[in-house]
Amino acid sequence: MSNFYTGKGDKGRSYVSKKSVLKTCVEIEALGQLDELNSMIGVVKTEKITGTLKVALHQIQENLFTVQSNVAGIMLDSSFKVPEFSSKKLKEMGGLINDIEKRLPPLKNFVISGTNRISAEIDLLRAKSRNVERSVLKIKKINKLDPDIRAYLNRLSSLFFALARWEARKHKEEKPTYR
Repeated sequence: MSNFYTGKGDKGRSYVSKKSVLKTCVEIEALGQLDELNSMIGVVKTEKITGTLKVALHQIQENLFTVQSNVAGIMLDSSFKVPEFSSKKLKEMGGLINDIEKRLPPLKNFVISGTNRISAEIDLLRAKSRNVERSVLKIKKINKLDPDIRAYLNRLSSLFFALARWEARKHKEEKPTYR
């Protein structure tokens, strides 16, 4: 990747590993949604965060790059080698969600976003991750995508929900609830 642009003008096409595809295809849409989520995580990382949250957000970004490679790989022939998405990542995510959940009081109502800036930003990540999951599921060749990736994307919104609640609680603030 030596150039920021091709110099050929925009004819409604993008290149994925030298293969020309329509910018409107569902795979490109999914890649764009994944990229947007990854960038939004980067914004949250610019806040004064530490510990578990900082580590978790960085790991999610790395995992999303692997997911993007796998989504791009769907458009290419089988000779294109995509990085493996280890089921270990899914187990680690589940473990982190469970660990956070144990430290929080049980939910009795729906929660309303906006306890503090960081938890609200994480709530945006949660909502965006649901868009990402839906856009990936629209891919016609979804069966070529590792089932662990589909499960990871499904569970990602739960992780962001737990992290947002944890961030609010860390600052001794309870998230407001809907009656």
